[in-house]
Amino acid sequence: MTLVRRLLDQAARTPGAVALVAGDGAELTYGELRRRVLAVRRGLLSVGLAPGDGVLFSVRPSPESLVLALGVVASRGVVVFADPGAGPEMFTARLRLARPRWSAAESVLYAGSRLRPVRAYARRRGLLLPNLARISTDLRHLYVGRWLPGVPRGALPFARLAQGDAPEPDDVGDPDAPAAVIFTSGTTAHPRAVVHTQASLATALDLFRTRLPLGPGDVVHTDQLMLGLPTLISGARWSMPPLSCSPAGFAALLAERGATHTFCVPAHLADILDAAPRLPDTLRHVLLGAAPAPAGILRRAMAAAPSAEVLSVYAMTEILPVAIASAEDKLAHTASGAGGDLLGAPLTGAAFAPDGELLLSGPGLCRGYLGDEPFTELPTGDLARLDGHGRLVLMGRKKDMLIRGKFNLYPGLYEPAIAALDGVAEAAYVGVPDPVTGDEEVVLAVVGDASGLARRLPAVIDHDALPDRIVELPALPRSGRGRKLDRDRLRGLVTR
Repeated sequence: MTLVRRLLDQAARTPGAVALVAGDGAELTYGELRRRVLAVRRGLLSVGLAPGDGVLFSVRPSPESLVLALGVVASRGVVVFADPGAGPEMFTARLRLARPRWSAAESVLYAGSRLRPVRAYARRRGLLLPNLARISTDLRHLYVGRWLPGVPRGALPFARLAQGDAPEPDDVGDPDAPAAVIFTSGTTAHPRAVVHTQASLATALDLFRTRLPLGPGDVVHTDQLMLGLPTLISGARWSMPPLSCSPAGFAALLAERGATHTFCVPAHLADILDAAPRLPDTLRHVLLGAAPAPAGILRRAMAAAPSAEVLSVYAMTEILPVAIASAEDKLAHTASGAGGDLLGAPLTGAAFAPDGELLLSGPGLCRGYLGDEPFTELPTGDLARLDGHGRLVLMGRKKDMLIRGKFNLYPGLYEPAIAALDGVAEAAYVGVPDPVTGDEEVVLAVVGDASGLARRLPAVIDHDALPDRIVELPALPRSGRGRKLDRDRLRGLVTR
């Protein structure tokens, strides 16, 4: 059964229940969600969207973006997620690789990318917008929101599609056909995009639900599509925060909407807890993901939501989720001195290369990278092992390995134990090459109190892993939506 079919069937069972609460508080029932998705499907087919057509998707999280994305997939199209904030050069490179036939964007983005005063304002704010109409002259255009100057002539309004007829479909796509393209990394010369099918995405949603009980009456507060979709398929309620929601506002909505589940990036949760040290008692599950969760954040989350289970999700865009571990288990693993970061029992196929690199496989694995041959196994770039209970333990990234004589130092093996020490909030290793000898100076950067830390380290880490120098920083540099550690910037900060 396809992803879209499962959602449509769930919506048909509970048409009067609230499926979605938007950032502004507006509610959308399951019945209306179903009707709009089917209306968009019919509308797209009637204007010529063909199976396999890529739809360049530049619409921020909202009820409209959800309906439009599901309507595209139900029409056998492919949603091509491309962040306009990546910059004009990268955006254009991604466009060349994906070769979509359609573009769907917010009217404000069309206006901002074409009107000179708006482009100048965005540039002053550090946002370089691509000119969607100019670089995509061969595309058919859809726009979300009210019409604004700059929207291409002949562009179709989403509102008109969503208000049209909504006949019952005979078919909502092939489970094994591409459904979504997600750009992850690469350069302007060689961008990289992950291709998922309806089947691989449906598997991911099922894996989430095996570890995260969801059902009618639950309220999941998040802007993450891959947690919102299993929420809807389970008959629960998806609560969306408004765009650019402040940490205090996020916490207030958790209480106001009676959230039972939420998802946060660890750095974002830290900001939320600074604004609201106590989270509402309605919470039963707090998920952390997109970046490693330091021990300090795990402890703060447990203290802020004592009635909730705090979980850390290990996942990759190519296959998700891979493993989920409770905060209690992660902290107990670190306290045991076993080394590394506990990820949890694998939820998918896991094997190891001779050098310890984690290799993943299974029905949730993406089809492959756009433009490349399909693959059946994913080399993750992560070094890992299984503990005595069959759980994955992350030892570090292959590319982050530091070489000290004959000793290979994997930062991920030691950083959790150091961050768990009293007075230390976060810890990160980085190598600083000596410009004369080429040898790497091993520097440990910590957020917190570094006084006396050098004397305490020999009790918790290998002698060969002791840093040459310890630097105390107010915060570790981070980048991207996931607020992941930026080791290149960190290297610059700690270079003498």
